[in-house]
Amino acid sequence: MSVPLSFDGKVVLVTGAGGGLGREYALAFAERGASVVVNDLGGDIKGGGKSSAAADKVVEEIKAKGGKAVANYDSVEEGEKLIQTALDAFGRIDVVINNAGILRDRSFGRTSDLDWDLIHRVHLRGSFQVTRAAWEHMKKQKFGRIIMTSSAAGIYGNFGQANYSAAKLGMLGLSNTLAIEGQKYNIHCNTIAPTAGSRLTQTVMPPDLVESLKAEYVAPLVLWLCHSDCQENGGLFEVGAGWIGKLRWERTQGVILRRAAEPMSPESVRDKWEQICDFTDATKPASIQESLQTLVDVLSRVESENRDPSPMDAVGQTLPEMTFSYSHIQCILYALGVGMSTKEPDHLKFLYENHGDFSVLPTFGVIPSQASMMSGGLSSVPGLNLDMTRLLHGEQYLEVYKPLPASGTLTSRASIADVLDKGSGAVILLDVHTYKEEELLCYNQFSLFIVGAGGFGGRRTSDKAKSTVDVPSRAPDAVVTDETSSNQAALYRLSGDWNPLHIDPDFAAMGGFKAPILHGLCSFGFAARHVLKHFADNDVSRFKAIKVRFVKPVLPGQSLQTEMWKEDNRIHLQCKVKETGAVVLAGAYVDLHGPAEVSPGTAPAEAGELQSDLVFAEIGRRLETMGSELVKKVNAVFLWEITKDGQPCSQWAIDLKSLPGSLVKGPYSGKADVTITISDQDFMEVVQGKLNPQKAFFEGKLKMKGNIMLSQKLDSLLKEHAKL
Repeated sequence: MSVPLSFDGKVVLVTGAGGGLGREYALAFAERGASVVVNDLGGDIKGGGKSSAAADKVVEEIKAKGGKAVANYDSVEEGEKLIQTALDAFGRIDVVINNAGILRDRSFGRTSDLDWDLIHRVHLRGSFQVTRAAWEHMKKQKFGRIIMTSSAAGIYGNFGQANYSAAKLGMLGLSNTLAIEGQKYNIHCNTIAPTAGSRLTQTVMPPDLVESLKAEYVAPLVLWLCHSDCQENGGLFEVGAGWIGKLRWERTQGVILRRAAEPMSPESVRDKWEQICDFTDATKPASIQESLQTLVDVLSRVESENRDPSPMDAVGQTLPEMTFSYSHIQCILYALGVGMSTKEPDHLKFLYENHGDFSVLPTFGVIPSQASMMSGGLSSVPGLNLDMTRLLHGEQYLEVYKPLPASGTLTSRASIADVLDKGSGAVILLDVHTYKEEELLCYNQFSLFIVGAGGFGGRRTSDKAKSTVDVPSRAPDAVVTDETSSNQAALYRLSGDWNPLHIDPDFAAMGGFKAPILHGLCSFGFAARHVLKHFADNDVSRFKAIKVRFVKPVLPGQSLQTEMWKEDNRIHLQCKVKETGAVVLAGAYVDLHGPAEVSPGTAPAEAGELQSDLVFAEIGRRLETMGSELVKKVNAVFLWEITKDGQPCSQWAIDLKSLPGSLVKGPYSGKADVTITISDQDFMEVVQGKLNPQKAFFEGKLKMKGNIMLSQKLDSLLKEHAKL
C-alpha cells in the first residue's frame, strides 16, 4: 500500500481560495496537515467589490475538520501583505498557489484599456507580486513549491479572451524562468491549465458540463506537484475530469535558406514552406540553450560553405527513401539464416506459413532497413567521402513497436544522427525508421566504423548513440549453445547482405581472414532468439528492443554460446565462440515487455454481430439431442477463435470428449485438442460448402494448432450438424 502524502509542518498560501478550485486546494492541503492561508478579495467575477465572507467560510470549514487556517482579504497586487499573513500566523511560507482570477471577456476590437489592464493586474502582475514576496523566504529555507494557473485559452487562444489569453500565457513564461532560477534552491515552479467547474468557466461552458468537471479532479495534481518528494520542475500540465497530460514544445527540422555571400529572399521561404512546416522527425527543445544551438549549427553550416566539406556536415542529412517488398518466404529464409531448424518443434511457428501461430522473428526488422546502409547512399552524402571497403559494423540497436507482418511493402527513412571522430576512424550513427504506410514498425541505429576516416576534429561521443551496457558481475542465469552450419553465412546472405567477405575466400583473405566470416547480424539473430525462447516462450509480442556491440568475427561451423542475465524485463547477454572462448557480442541486452495480464473470464472483444454465432447456436441445439453420439464418434475438443477485420471477436469450445458433449462461449479453461482460427466470413463459406477446409488451410485462411489430423472430423461436425 502506498504511503499517503503528508504536508505536516508546511505552510500553504492559496489565492482566490474563497470558492471553486482555490477552495478545493485549501481544503485538500489542510486535510493532509498543512497550515493554510485562505486568500480571497471577495469581489465579483469582473473584479469589482470586496467581501470577507468567502475566505471566512472556507477557514471555518477547515477549522471545523480540525485543520489550521487563517483568512486574508487583500488583493493579490499587494503580495507582501499575503505573505506577511502567513509569516505572522505560522512563521514560514512553503507553497504558493497562484489561483486568483477574474474575467472581462470582450472581442478584441471592443476590449478597453481597463479590460486589458485589470486582467493583467490580477492574473500576471498579481502572481508576480505574491511569488516575489515569498521568493527570498523560500531561498533561505532551501525549499519552495509554486503553482502558476494558466489556461487552455492561453495555450491555444479563445475567441473573446485576448486579454485573458495573453495574461495566462504570460504566467507560463514567468513559471519557466522561475523554474530555472529556483532550481539550485530547491524551489520548483510548475504550471497547470485546469478545466473545472467554477464561476469563470460557467461563462464559456454549458451548465451540465460545468457541473461534471469537478474541482476535486484537479486538486490531486496540485498536491503532488507541491510535495517535497516531487522533483518535477518547469512542467506544463492540462488537467480535468480525472485526466492529466503533460505538454511540451515541438519544432520542425526546419530548412536553411541562407547561403554564404548570398541574400535570403521571400521567394526561397515560399518555395520551401512545406518543408519548413513538416513535423516529420520533429525535435523537442526543452531549454533556450537547445533552441539557440540550432542557430549555432546553422551559422557553422553556412560558414562551412567556404571551406572543404567535413564529415560533420553530414549530420542531419537524409538518405533516399527505400522500399522493401516481401512475403512469408523472406521471413522463413531469415529464420533459417539465423539458425532455426525443423528439428526443434517450437521453431515451426517461424518456419511454416500455415502454422496456427505463424510469426516473424523480431530481428527480421534489420532486413528492410539495411538497404539504407548498403545501397551506396552513404557515400553520396557531402562531407563523408567514404571508402566503403573500409567499413566495419560496430554496433546495432533495434526497437520493434509491434510484431512485424508476414508480408507487405515497407518504407525505410534514414538519416545521419551523428558523426564521431575516434582518431583511428570515424563512427557514423545511421538512424533508420521503417514504416508500413505511415505506421512506424521499427527503428534501427547502425553504428558504422570507417577505418582511417578520423582526425577531422569532431566529437568523440554523442548523446544520440544508443549505449551498450556491461553485463552483471555474477554467474549468468542461463546459457544456451547453438552450432552454426558451415553454410550459415551462405544461407544468411540470401536475406540481402551480399558482401563477398562472407562467401568469397579470396575476398576474405584480402580482409585478413583465413576464411569467409559469419555476418555480425547473423550472430545478432542467434542471440536474440535464444533470449526470446528462454525468457519469453517465443512470444514475439513481448520483444521490445536489442542492442549489441560486435567484437570479433565468427567462422561458419563454430558454436555460439549465449550467456544471459535477467534483471526485471531486461536480459543482459554476451555471446562467445564456444571453441575459442572469444567474446563476439558484448555490452548487449534485450528488453522485453512484461507478460500480458489476462484476467480470468476475460473474453475476446466483441465486434458487432457475427454470422458464425447463428451456426454455433444451432450446433448447441443439436448437441442437446446428439451430443453422446458425437462424443463416441469424434472424441475431441475443438476451440474456435473467430475473427473479424483481423481482430479476435468470439471464442467457442465444442467439447466432444466428455459426455454428453457441450458448447461453451467465451474463454475455455480446459485443454483443447485443436485450436482453429478463422474469420467470420470464411467460417460461413466453409459451413455452406463454398470453401473446402483443406483448401482454406493451405491458403492461410484457416489456421490450426494442436492435433491437425483431427481436422478430418470437421466435415461431419460442420456439414452434418451445423446446417441452418
